[in-house]
Amino acid sequence: MNQSYFYLKLETHQLHMSYKNEKRRVRVLLPKNYDKDEAKNYPVVYMHDGQNVFYSSEAYSGYSWKVISAIKQNPDFPKMIVVGIDNAEQDRMNEYTPWKITESPLPEDIELGGRGAEFAEFVMAVVKPFIDKHYRTKSDKYHTAMIGSSLGGNISAFMGIEYKDQIGGLGIFSLANWITSKAFDIYIARKELDPEQRVYIQVGTQEGDDADRQLMYGNMKQAYIDCSLKYYKQLIKGSVPIDSIRLNIFADEEHNEKSWAKHLPECLRFLSEKWS
Repeated sequence: MNQSYFYLKLETHQLHMSYKNEKRRVRVLLPKNYDKDEAKNYPVVYMHDGQNVFYSSEAYSGYSWKVISAIKQNPDFPKMIVVGIDNAEQDRMNEYTPWKITESPLPEDIELGGRGAEFAEFVMAVVKPFIDKHYRTKSDKYHTAMIGSSLGGNISAFMGIEYKDQIGGLGIFSLANWITSKAFDIYIARKELDPEQRVYIQVGTQEGDDADRQLMYGNMKQAYIDCSLKYYKQLIKGSVPIDSIRLNIFADEEHNEKSWAKHLPECLRFLSEKWS
């Protein structure tokens, strides 16, 4: 079946980041007949690590999230707009981490992390308003979701709390909160969570890669599982109903787009369950 049967096109924009004085690529995937159904508005799913979202040819690991295929193979999904926001490549860790990394065995002269709040503000004060202005969106929180993996999961979890009035659904894959666990634990404990938010959480039992091992001693596989379990408990403690959370621990699955893409349809189905 022709891919264009499901989607018209992927549109590209370069949006200005004032705090870095540079532009960031943001791509927008539109549903079939978007240009024809001029009276119809659509939910929006924002995805971090935009280079890895649509095409395997440009993905870091050589394998993308297969978003187009996920929609194509699940025609029961409600039509949606998917927005891929590129990461900062070498500066990715700084942008996706709201707090300075102090719990890792880094040399004293190296500072990482701490620009996550600025990046989050760029997404919510620049990207989202641009998308809502230029496209026919359902801009309320109930029809706005955000998905990220690893550090992209960290910034998604942070933004889901910080911008709970604007984000109603979260897809948190392979959460890497171990990198700033103390700061996140203090942060989420002090915040009032949104009991109406829906949160999909996924982790594999074979998580961790070479980059992780430079930042942490100990059992990486267990660290990822512990992060997801603790986040799940923190959400429940914050009055998010169990029925609004989906936690999956998958045996033998690793820390890569192949594992995340495999379960993206389940995540999208869960987040879109109450979309009208």
